[in-house]
Amino acid sequence: MATAKTTAQSTDIREYAHSLYAAHGEKSLAEAAQRAREFEKNGNQEEARNWRRIEQTLQEIRGPRQS
Repeated sequence: MATAKTTAQSTDIREYAHSLYAAHGEKSLAEAAQRAREFEKNGNQEEARNWRRIEQTLQEIRGPRQS
């Protein structure tokens, strides 16, 4: 799977998040969080920020959790 673009624009983030959610559903949140952690661990803060933005957008797409 491709990585998020460096210096990604908001529209790019939103489009990527929608594609990821369409392909992986609820698992897309865990995937985005995992990728962000991997980039943070490797010292690539810009790419990690992009993945955190993707993760946040995925949470918005999913909507509030029901109990």
